[in-house]
Amino acid sequence: MNNKLDPQLLIFAKSMRHTATDAENLMWQFLRNKHFMDLKFRRQHVIAPYIVDFFCHELGLVIELDGSQHNMDDGKEYDAERTLFLEALDLKVVRYWNHDVLGNTEVVLEHLWEVCCELKSTSP
Repeated sequence: MNNKLDPQLLIFAKSMRHTATDAENLMWQFLRNKHFMDLKFRRQHVIAPYIVDFFCHELGLVIELDGSQHNMDDGKEYDAERTLFLEALDLKVVRYWNHDVLGNTEVVLEHLWEVCCELKSTSP
């Protein structure tokens, strides 16, 4: 079995890092360089066939930030399939709305803190 990632997917992920939304940029300021709970996060990380917004390998945590397109029927269906796929890999997926990240940052970070504490307490 070939474990190499599709080079086009890696190129696309890299380009997404340079075209991040305001919410992604704000969240990254809190997550980068182990600023949040001393955890290492990656942004626009490839978990083939998907690219997730943020990923913490240590906790198996995926953070997705959603804009309005995710509230449409197609977006909801795609997100549900994607979440099932990631959960089948034993990853925890949390989602936050962009407007909450931008307007209720403290609430989002408090929830994320709780999720990370829970995952830390259950990890081997």
